[in-house]
Formats: sequence, structure tokens, C-alpha cells
Amino acid sequence: MTTLQPPFSQADLAAQLRDLGLQPGGTVMAHTALSQLGYVIGGEAAVVEALLRAVGPEGTLMMPAQSWQLCDPAYLDLPDVPAEWHGAIREGLPAYDPQRTPTRTMGAVAELFRTWPGVHRSAHPQRSVAALGPLAESLTAVHDLDDASGERSPMRALYDARGQALLLGVGFDKCTALHLAEVRASYPKRYVPNGGPIQRDGVRVWETWEELWLEDADFREVGAAFLAQHPTAKHGPVGSADAVLVDVRSLVDFAAEWFTATRGVVPALG
Repeated sequence: MTTLQPPFSQADLAAQLRDLGLQPGGTVMAHTALSQLGYVIGGEAAVVEALLRAVGPEGTLMMPAQSWQLCDPAYLDLPDVPAEWHGAIREGLPAYDPQRTPTRTMGAVAELFRTWPGVHRSAHPQRSVAALGPLAESLTAVHDLDDASGERSPMRALYDARGQALLLGVGFDKCTALHLAEVRASYPKRYVPNGGPIQRDGVRVWETWEELWLEDADFREVGAAFLAQHPTAKHGPVGSADAVLVDVRSLVDFAAEWFTATRGVVPALG
């Protein structure tokens, strides 16, 4: 007979997050899957409140706020969007608005967080980051169109702030900081065209750029390798989910070397 797990309150989640290693005054980028947490009283609002409670008013909470719907349709190359539609889509997509543009595929917690009072959101039309706390403005201030996860992005700012990454019911394939490691690694890289609608001087314009083609197929593998060599990483339950808390600087440094060593290597013939 299966035992029904009791519901989790905001206070329960906050206590578990503290036990995991979140500290008052810390800076953390959270990646969450509400569906993995069990029955949370208050749903996504309780999760946001618990995260804010864990880091306290002196801490800064970040979450991804990506809006993939504003990518160039040729970049997305969706099977149900024929090429003859691309021109109309480029002309008709609304300009990115940090206050109004919804997230896409980020989950209920991240979508609510981007609307939270006082949240700052970075300027990239597709890969924005939302943040709340004393460091929020500085963490989101720089986000170049052609460097969405690199040295001119919130990921570099998070690295410099010696922040943490929290994986709450998700795997390393959702860890945005690993894209900074891709930028820093040495392997055969591919750059692709992209574009999106932005506002410039109050006028909607379609901006184009070239960017590094980012991968995540090996993110779970590099995450497992990192955990195997870094026993100080934190593991534990939050709600019904498995949670992992890692130091961003240690993870990015490790992954940059790992990508350099593994990507682009041709397997030997057996």
C-alpha cells in the first residue's frame, strides 16, 4: 500500500532549502520544476516565497526568464512553421518588453517570479534572466544580443558574484551557467544567425546578430562528472524533489576544461 506524502508548506520548503545549503545573503540562480515537488500548499507562489525566505532580504534570487517565441523563425526551424511564413513572423512578433513578455518553457515558478514586485529582468529578447535582491540590478544590467550566456551576460555576472546554482527537481541539462563554460571552452564551434524584435528609442526594430550555437546534450554528463569530483556539492530533498546546490564558479571552471577535453574528439576506430 502506497503511503500518501503530506503536503509541503512554504515554511517546510524554506527549511529544506536552508538545510540544503542556501544561506541568508547568498546569491543563487534557481531552476525549478513545480511538478516534481509534490503537493505544495500555494503552488508556485509558495515556492518563490520559500526561496526568498531562504536567502533572506540580504540575498539575491535569480531565475531564467527566456522567451524563445521571439527567436528568428529560421533559427528555431520548427517543423510546423513553413519557411514562407518567416517574413510575416519577423514583421509581426511584438517587441520584447521586460515587464510584459512571457517566458516560454521555463515553468510556472519562473513565469511567476518574472512578474514579482521589484524584479529586474535583463534586456535580451530571448534569453533574459530575472533577479530580485540587492545585486539584482547589477546582475541583469549587461546582456549583449550576440553573447547571451557569455562574458557580456548575467551568467558572467553570477560567476563574478560567486553565486550558486540550484537545481530543484531538474537536471544539469537545465543549468544555464553551463553555457558560460561552453563560451570559455576550446573546441570546434559553430556560429549561427539569429534575430529578434526589440525596442530602440521607443521604436520596434528587428535586430540581427550571429551567436554561438549552444548545446546541452552533454550537460547531464558533465554535471555527473563534476559531482563525482566535488563532494562539497550539496544534495538533498526539497519537497518531493531531489535538489542539488553547486558553486557556479567551480562548476563553470570544471565544465570549461571538460568541454575542451571531450567535445570535438573523434572516437578511435575499434
